Amino acid sequence: MPKSLYANLWWLILLIIHISAYAQDTASVVIPDTLTPVTDTVSMGLEHMRIQTTDSILQSLYQQIKKLSESDRQNAIAIQGLLQGREVDNMTKYQLMKNNIINATQTYYLLNKKIIDLKSRASTNNLDVFIASINNPESKELGFSFNERVIELVKKIVLEGKADANKRNQKIVESTNSIINSPIFKSFTALSPPLGIANAIMTFFQSISITDKSINQKNLKAFENELNKYVMFYTSLNEGNQKFKYGLNFNRDQLNSLHEDLYNHLLFTASAMKFNLPDRKNKSLAEAMNQFFLTFTRERVEQYFNQLEKQYTNPKTGKIDYERLLRENGNLKEVNNQLEDLVLLTKRFENIYNEYFTLLDNYYAQVNNALQIAADNGLADKNLIKQKQQEFAQLEQEAINDMKASINIDELKNSTDNIKYRFKIY
Repeated sequence: MPKSLYANLWWLILLIIHISAYAQDTASVVIPDTLTPVTDTVSMGLEHMRIQTTDSILQSLYQQIKKLSESDRQNAIAIQGLLQGREVDNMTKYQLMKNNIINATQTYYLLNKKIIDLKSRASTNNLDVFIASINNPESKELGFSFNERVIELVKKIVLEGKADANKRNQKIVESTNSIINSPIFKSFTALSPPLGIANAIMTFFQSISITDKSINQKNLKAFENELNKYVMFYTSLNEGNQKFKYGLNFNRDQLNSLHEDLYNHLLFTASAMKFNLPDRKNKSLAEAMNQFFLTFTRERVEQYFNQLEKQYTNPKTGKIDYERLLRENGNLKEVNNQLEDLVLLTKRFENIYNEYFTLLDNYYAQVNNALQIAADNGLADKNLIKQKQQEFAQLEQEAINDMKASINIDELKNSTDNIKYRFKIY
């Protein structure tokens, strides 16, 4: 109760005591039974009025005291309610913070795992084997070998079916074979080997046609036209491979940057809860993070909060002092308030993930386009190419399904949804 209220009550009590004493003295006057003079009667009337007046004053003072008492009681209830409300508010803040950080632990783990998984998806097993096979000049996956087909075209068109007619023609075939099998073309990265082989062979024939009149320009032009059909097929495949490789490198760079940002964000959270930080000495980031998550688990974080609650529990009442807990652990509040950054990291991963599958779609479309070129130019039996297209479509779908199942982006989304990052604690 406020001091001023106490002072007023004491003043009223003293006044009541004084008036009550005066009223008792006045009321003790004895009125004789005999008739009294008029002056005495008037005096008695005045005394009676004075007693009534005193009763009214007492009644009024009593009512004031009653009102003050009731007001004091209501103020006490209100103050208690405010204190209790403040305690409930602190408890709510703590529970929100605790649940957010515990849920974030799982999100940290999943994001790290999926970044590593997506970075490792540079190959897709059976599908890559299929693409590499049809892109190999020595392969007969489509019923022909580019190397063998070039020799056939030289014999049929350039030498007009007379490859064995004389030593000169035999030497031309041998020279063509040497060009095809040159190690130089096997080391090409920017261009497909068939394109390099075709250019080298055409240069060879143009040079010998200057002195060898039996090799005419009409035959060379026909040979070049046929050769270009194969070059278009392999060039289309090579362009797809090069774009996919470039896209993979860019995708991997983005993942590396994201992984570093995740590591830095995790450092603050782990240090705030006094966990041992990831050890990156002589280790890759992936290795260091995987090892860290052996100890930084949901169970260990829950144990941390259980110990924290025991530390701030009053042994007499058994209640947790949430206000003091929050006040003395501002670093945990800051961890909670920075969880929005973790959510943004998961959004970045989703974008990179979607870009990866867009990259795959474009790549597979390019492979299909190359197969269609082979069909349109009659490079192989159309039924065989159709069969390969169906095989490729099946392998493509299996590869996509396997990758999506392995990464499981919905698992990360569901974990992130459990973090109420929009609620800040101050």
